Amino acid sequence: MLKLRQLQKKKQEELANASSLQTTNLLPASRIRLQRDLETLDLPPFVDLQIINQIDQMNELPLIQLKISPDENMYKDGHFLFNIEFGDNYPIEAPKVKCLNRIYHPNINLNGNVCLNILREDWSPALDLQSIVIGLLFLFLEPNPKDPLNKAAAQQLIVNKGLFIQKVRSAMEGGFVDNEMFDYVL
Repeated sequence: MLKLRQLQKKKQEELANASSLQTTNLLPASRIRLQRDLETLDLPPFVDLQIINQIDQMNELPLIQLKISPDENMYKDGHFLFNIEFGDNYPIEAPKVKCLNRIYHPNINLNGNVCLNILREDWSPALDLQSIVIGLLFLFLEPNPKDPLNKAAAQQLIVNKGLFIQKVRSAMEGGFVDNEMFDYVL
């Protein structure tokens, strides 16, 4: 009788393992890769991540919301939200990253488009979600005026960094800069 129960238990475990393998096999490769990226992600304390669409939902593309709150430099104390949308061709194709706040930044335009080389010409399947997070953090530590989306902000950074920093602070307070209103992000 004891052996029969052991056999039943073993059979149940095999069925459970088989069903979890089938679930994994049903997921597209992009979802499996993203799941691995999320499991190995090491976020700094000033970055929060929220999964909007769960990875196992077959009918929706995964959507991740990232909140970056730099603790140094000119964007210090700001809270910036980004949507990161992964397509079915991830990691072959880079995900789409959009800033949800109107901010004054040379590499982020007023529509929220982000200019980051690893999201365009330097993208490689070897890069992952951790690389994207680090790249976005770097944009707040060292804005790049040489590859701008907001040309006016880039020019201001090149010509007068002090005035650029004043405009950044004013924009982060929800003020007007160069006749454009920005979101309060403090």
